[in-house]
Amino acid sequence: MTSAEEKSELFRLAEEARTNAHAPYTGYRVGAAVLTAGGRYFSGGNVENAALTITSHAEMNAVAAAVAAGEKEFRTILVLTETDPPAFPCAICRQALAEFDRGELLILAANTRGEIRETRLSDLYPEMFGPHKLL
Repeated sequence: MTSAEEKSELFRLAEEARTNAHAPYTGYRVGAAVLTAGGRYFSGGNVENAALTITSHAEMNAVAAAVAAGEKEFRTILVLTETDPPAFPCAICRQALAEFDRGELLILAANTRGEIRETRLSDLYPEMFGPHKLL
């Protein structure tokens, strides 16, 4: 369960990351923040590149920051955009998150107006390919 205080902190960090995102080509700024099983927070924004295929997504940048700090178990990820309704992670990010999902990863899709949609990764991506498929 993610508390109201935890959701508020995730939103704050995702907004900060979204503000700092590098999106000169599309203008589509995305921020993401993850809450680890150990109670630590990490965030990331999208970083576009003129060669758009190597653009890095906010969700993957937040996860990469957590992994670099030794965290690999996540409880919740909040993805912040300006869209109405709020956008859930794209297919590429769903696959990236599947690497660390243990069936309980909470996905919060939020927009800058404060609307939040909530689901589990397993509901967004029911036939996900993950480490369990390789064992």
